[in-house]
Amino acid sequence: MRIFPVRGGVHLEYRKELTSEKAIVALPLPKILLIPVQQHMGAPAITMVKVGDSVGKGQVVARGQGLVSAPVHAPTSGKVVEIEYITAPHPSGLPQITIVLEPDGLDQWAQLPDPIADPFAATPAAIRERVAASGIVGMGGATFPSAVKLGLGARNKLDTLLLNGAECEPYLTCDDRLMREHAEEVLDGARIMAHALGTAQIIVAIEGNKPEALASMTKAAAGFANISVATVPVQYPMGAERHLTLAVTGRETPARKLTADVGVVVHNVATAKAVHHAVRFGRPLVSRVVTVSGHAVAEAKNVEVPLGTKVADLLAFCGGLSSPPARVISGGPMMGQPLPSLEVPVVKGTSGILALTAWESNEAPAQPCIRCGNCVNVCPCGLVPVEMAAFVRNEKLENAAQIGLMDCVSCGGCSYICPSHIPLVHYFNYAKGRLNAMDRDRRKRDLVKTLVEARGARLEKQAQARKEAAAAAAAAAAAAQAANPDANRPNP
Repeated sequence: MRIFPVRGGVHLEYRKELTSEKAIVALPLPKILLIPVQQHMGAPAITMVKVGDSVGKGQVVARGQGLVSAPVHAPTSGKVVEIEYITAPHPSGLPQITIVLEPDGLDQWAQLPDPIADPFAATPAAIRERVAASGIVGMGGATFPSAVKLGLGARNKLDTLLLNGAECEPYLTCDDRLMREHAEEVLDGARIMAHALGTAQIIVAIEGNKPEALASMTKAAAGFANISVATVPVQYPMGAERHLTLAVTGRETPARKLTADVGVVVHNVATAKAVHHAVRFGRPLVSRVVTVSGHAVAEAKNVEVPLGTKVADLLAFCGGLSSPPARVISGGPMMGQPLPSLEVPVVKGTSGILALTAWESNEAPAQPCIRCGNCVNVCPCGLVPVEMAAFVRNEKLENAAQIGLMDCVSCGGCSYICPSHIPLVHYFNYAKGRLNAMDRDRRKRDLVKTLVEARGARLEKQAQARKEAAAAAAAAAAAAQAANPDANRPNP
C-alpha cells in the first residue's frame, strides 16, 4: 500500500522496550474503586444509584445525557459506600462527582443485554444503540463517545474505516499488546463498526516499530478482502487522526473539518475490541489495558485495569516506585497530563501511567528564543509556533488565532524540539482555553441580548394588543351607543 508523505513531525526516543515484551496481566480487584460520572467528552452522566445500593458488574451507575455523553457502569459487583466530589485525574485537580464502590470480591455480572446474534444482519442504528448503551468512548485518549462517530455515515459519504494502531507516543505499548494478543477481537470489532458506518474498506495503520503487531494483524486480516494492514513511518505525531488519514489515503482534512468530510472515520484499536465485547457478549466498558512505565517504576507492565482503580493501587501492583518521580503522567509524555496526586482513578481515557525521573522528563528553565525555526520545521499542521507564541505572550490572542492557533493539535513537537526549552504548547493550550472561554461568554451575551430583545418585542406586542383591544372595545361601545341612543337614558 502506498504511504503518502506527511509534513513535519519529530523522531523521538520511544523507550517502548520497557514494556513491549510484557504480556497483558490482570490487576486483582482493589479494595475500593472511584468511579467519576464524567469519563468522556460532552455532558457528564447522571448518577443512577444511591449510597447503600448493591450493584452487579456492568450495571449502569450513571446514565448519559444529551447528544454527546456516555453512561458509566460498575467495574465489578459490590456496594456503593459514598457519592461525593473527589479530585479528578486532571492537572486542574478540580473535584467531580464520583461514585465510591466497595467490591464484594465476587465479581458477579449484572443482567446484561442479549448478544446481537448476527451483527452484520442488524441495522446500523441497532449497532450504534448497543455501543452507546455500553459506554464506549474513544480509547486512544480523546474519549469522544464512539456511538456519535458511528453515526457520521448518516450525513457523510464514507468509504474507509481507518483503525488507528500507530501508538506513536513514547513508552506506551498497550495498543501494541492488544493487537498482538487479541487481533481477531480487534478486527471483528472493526468489521462491526464498518457495517454501522457503511464503509466498504477497513485499513489498519500501524507504525513500523511494531513488527509483531503488524504480523499478528496481517494474519488475522488474511481472510477478509476488504481489510488491509498499512505500515506507516515511525514519526510523531503519526497517530493524530488527520495526519494518519493523510499518510494512508493521501486526503488532507481541511481546517475546522472532520476526517469524515473526506470520507474517512478513524477509531482506535482498543475501541474496536470494546465494540466486539459489547455487541457479541453484551458487556459494557468496565476495564481497559494501561501501560505502566517510566524508570521510576519498579516493574513496568501492561495491565488490564478495572476502571476506577486508584493510580496508587496500580503502581503498588507494579512494585511501587523505585525512586521519587519528577513527574507522574496520565497518557504519553507528549500529550499526556500530569496527575495532581496518586489517589485519582484510572478512567476510560487512561492509556498509560508514567512515573518519570528527572532525566527522562528533560525539564530545564526556558531561555530566550533564538529564532532557529526548528518549531516551524516540525509542526505537522504547517503553523509558525514562534510567531503564535509571541502573540500569546503579549495577550494578542485574536492575532494568534488569525495565523492558525485553533488548528494546533497540541502534539508538543515544537516544545520537544525547542533548544531554548520554551513551553510552546503550554502557551497554545492557555490561549485556546482563553479564546474558547471568551467565545462562550460572547455567545452567552448574544443569547441574553436575543432573549432580552425577544422579551421586549413580546411585551411591546402584548401592549399593542391590549391597546388595540381597548380601542376596539371603545369603538364597539360607541357603535352600540349610536345604534341605541336611548339605552342609557334614565326613565322619566
